[in-house]
Amino acid sequence: MADAPHILIVNAPFYEDITTELMAGVTDVLDAAGATWDLEEVPGAFEIPAAIKFAHRAAQAGTVGPYDGYAGLGCVIRGETSHYDYVCEESIRGLMNLTLDEGLAIVNGILTVENRDQAWARASRSDKNKGGDFGHGILSTIALKKKFGLA
Repeated sequence: MADAPHILIVNAPFYEDITTELMAGVTDVLDAAGATWDLEEVPGAFEIPAAIKFAHRAAQAGTVGPYDGYAGLGCVIRGETSHYDYVCEESIRGLMNLTLDEGLAIVNGILTVENRDQAWARASRSDKNKGGDFGHGILSTIALKKKFGLA
């Protein structure tokens, strides 16, 4: 399929059971749409924006990709310290900066939750299936970029 989007998924499997379920939701949607995708893993949510920027630069240099869009998947669960706030804010801001500054089609698939039960409810394909939502989100964002002649 010549017009099928090619997407890089950057997964931070710190909470592996949660992100495995998110990945399944995303890839179910992408596969059904005929999209192709590559996967890179990073240690945690904080590293997702950097990995996307590295991949974008490598795609510009012709060494990987090119990618039509990017999906950052991870989970941050509140703990006893303010570390949660910094990781959430900076990870999400990093993704938004790449979207605005570089014009990249990115879906923010980082769950920011209070506890593991909330994370599982959002990740589970039999419950909220946020991974599926993220898959639809990246496809919609790529389509919007194409509509405006930017892809």
